[in-house]
Amino acid sequence: MAVEGSEMAMKPTVVLYPMSGIGHLLPMLELAKLFHRHEFAVAVVIMHFPWKHPSVDAFIGRVSAAHPSIAFHRLPPPADFRTSHEIIPMVLDGVRLNNPELLRFLAAHRRENDVRAVVLDFLCTDALDVVSAELGLPAHFFISTGASALASFLYLPYLESTTDLSFSDLGDAPIHFPGVPPIPASDMSREVMSRSSEVYNRFVKDVTRRLPDGDAFLVNSFESLEAEAVKALSEGACVPGRRLPPVYCIGPLIAEGSSGKDEAKAECMAWLDVQRRGSVVFLCFGSMGSFSTEQLEQIAVGLERSEQRFLWAVRAPKDAPSALNLEALLPEGFLERTKQRGMVVKSWAPQVEVLNHEAVGCFVSHCGWNSTLEAISAGVVIVAWPRYAEQRMNKVFLVEQMKLAVVMEGYDGDMVEAVEVESKVRWVMEAEGGKELRERAAAAKEMAAAAWSQGGSSKQAWLEVVKTLKN
Repeated sequence: MAVEGSEMAMKPTVVLYPMSGIGHLLPMLELAKLFHRHEFAVAVVIMHFPWKHPSVDAFIGRVSAAHPSIAFHRLPPPADFRTSHEIIPMVLDGVRLNNPELLRFLAAHRRENDVRAVVLDFLCTDALDVVSAELGLPAHFFISTGASALASFLYLPYLESTTDLSFSDLGDAPIHFPGVPPIPASDMSREVMSRSSEVYNRFVKDVTRRLPDGDAFLVNSFESLEAEAVKALSEGACVPGRRLPPVYCIGPLIAEGSSGKDEAKAECMAWLDVQRRGSVVFLCFGSMGSFSTEQLEQIAVGLERSEQRFLWAVRAPKDAPSALNLEALLPEGFLERTKQRGMVVKSWAPQVEVLNHEAVGCFVSHCGWNSTLEAISAGVVIVAWPRYAEQRMNKVFLVEQMKLAVVMEGYDGDMVEAVEVESKVRWVMEAEGGKELRERAAAAKEMAAAAWSQGGSSKQAWLEVVKTLKN
């Protein structure tokens, strides 16, 4: 429901149009708070999707309650919306089908408010038909992943014109993009592996080719983290022969802490409080981070053999989605044998708080961009175990360019074996190479903080965005 008021009418206004997935919502709503702190009225439009996600609804409810000055408006259901097993085409269809209601909302909203721009999730390119073409409003794209991923995605249409092959035909051959290290073809995002697939064609045609039609990119990253990619973007190398709008790196935008589940949070933090500094391996794989039962068993065996302290958030396995009985899922006696040095929690851990606790020395992660920025900002080494979307690409950037992570080998196969889990966490926590990685992670933490300090690159970029929208 919309929240209107005289305060909104008196101020320059921005409208934010995020995707409904939690990984897209989290940083977009941090951006909403940032706009509000700089004297903008903010309206967040939530598009309708045919599925219900309790955690998303609960998250929106908490943000709305904590920040009543940020207005939320839910679009009504469009006609003819159908679910699909292909996420990207379904999302893009959803954006297009929601356009008539978005148009109605924006047309009415700007009659009563001084709307300066609409900030679109980068998957909402079809909303340009409403924002730019119909209403003539500036459209800024919010990039919830990094500058390196953006550089790669923008280059796809040009790359497509140079070959008839799919990435899936190229094995591990390196793919060259401006401003990023060579990416093995097998590490490209699953959505673009086959150029004959609907998802590839929709992503390239409806997203990457249309992104340069926006008025600006707001990227959730900071320049010193991805300097080469930012340079390639600023020079237009990623869109040969086309104009690229200004790129503003305004990250890291990270939630201050987890909300809800106070009892579980308190339990995790109390356990960490009695562990030695830098001694704990934290394993957490995002909101979609389910493994098979067999893979959970291999992780458990590897952790036990490693003799490292650990905090592990376990989600219901893919082959038994309704079951989360830890005693039954994990090897017999595992919880009892490791109770003096390990803690296993069901589904959720307060990730931001955990990563910032001095006891945590290593993060086994799926390399989602939000989690990546949280780890970097906390100065924690990443063991990269990518799962879906652009996470394999992020793994390449983290390992080869930023040098802040090491790979969990076998991530690209059917199973990561217990021996790899054991050896990799031992290496990070005990070996000289792991010590060097931790030193680089500590330096990256300082760079992340500096980006938003007085005169920092992200602070300056953000002030330029504010100046542009207020003038």
